[in-house]
Amino acid sequence: MPKHLKKLSEETLHENPWWKYKHDTYEKPNGQVGDYFYGETPGMSMIVPVLPDGRIVLTLQHRYLEDKQSIEFPGGGIKGEQSPIEAAKEELFDETGFVVGDIVKVGVFVALNGLIKDTSHIFIAHVTNQDKQHLDDTEEIDILYRKPE
Repeated sequence: MPKHLKKLSEETLHENPWWKYKHDTYEKPNGQVGDYFYGETPGMSMIVPVLPDGRIVLTLQHRYLEDKQSIEFPGGGIKGEQSPIEAAKEELFDETGFVVGDIVKVGVFVALNGLIKDTSHIFIAHVTNQDKQHLDDTEEIDILYRKPE
């Protein structure tokens, strides 16, 4: 079995409503002590919305860190006591105006497990009725439709 690092301490360096920036000290198997800096979030949900005609719904939005447009499935952070499925439904409605019909959890993954503690919950859903978008004041999101080939 591989040897692993032993956590000695953990502290939160900065916290805001969306994430925490943390610092741990750890001990290596050889006894040396090191530092580990990382982010931590309550997790996120992403949803693959499918229309009755088989098209999927995507979002197009500007991403600040990359300073470019990004095509994405609707999704976002899990807030407070919200469940992953509630977050997925809310993000879909807010970003696209679509209402979820049937929904199935596809799985869970951790994308950047060396940099951030952030579990991603993935759902696929049939959507029907569409209302208007309910965007935050920092969001400008276009809705795209794609037919899988």
